[in-house]
This record gives sequence, structure tokens and C-alpha cells, in this order.
Amino acid sequence: MVQYMDHRLDASFAALSDATRRGVLAELGRADASISHLAQRFHMTLTGMKKHVGVLEAAGLVSTEKVGRVRTCRLGPRRLDEESAWLERYRQAWAARFDTLDTIVDELARREKSHGRTKR
Repeated sequence: MVQYMDHRLDASFAALSDATRRGVLAELGRADASISHLAQRFHMTLTGMKKHVGVLEAAGLVSTEKVGRVRTCRLGPRRLDEESAWLERYRQAWAARFDTLDTIVDELARREKSHGRTKR
């Protein structure tokens, strides 16, 4: 059995698998925010939001900085280039498969049309 050991991709996709965490990334894409602001925005407890931010931070998608009593969150230093490249490889493979399928369907349609003409 072949296993791919890319912990970084695992952490990113695990972080992105949750709708709240994707929402937090969208929110931070507009502006930095404190954890308490994010908790209010997503109608959850401070503890719950800290857990979500922790998962995003572990994946490198969010960074936090504590200034005084406020912990501010911002988009992390990692972009999603590696994840995009991984997805792109599969998008291209599926596009090639659909192109092949289109060719087969067109050929079958052409044969059926040709066969229909000779039947009459």
C-alpha cells in the first residue's frame, strides 16, 4: 500500500474541511480580527473559536499575535499555492478524461447518425 506523507497538505485540507474555519479565513481576508470578534461573528463561544483558530494556525493558514489582553488573528504566511497545485493536477486529469469521453460520445453519435441514414 502506497501512502503519501504530506503532513502539510493533510493539515491544510483538515483545516479547510470545516465551514466555520473557511468562514474565518474569508473574514480574515477582509480584515484582521480578534478571536472574540470572530466568536461573536460566528455565534460561538470564545473557547470554540480558539479551537478553530488553533487548527488554522497549526496549518499555517492563520497567525495570531497577542497585544495586551487581545489576541489578533490575521491570514497566515502560507498561501494555498501547494494545495492549488495538488488540486490542479487532478482537475487536469479529470478534464482529459472528459475530453476522451466527449470524443467517444461524438464518435458514437456520428456512427448512429450514419447507421440511421443507411437504414432508410
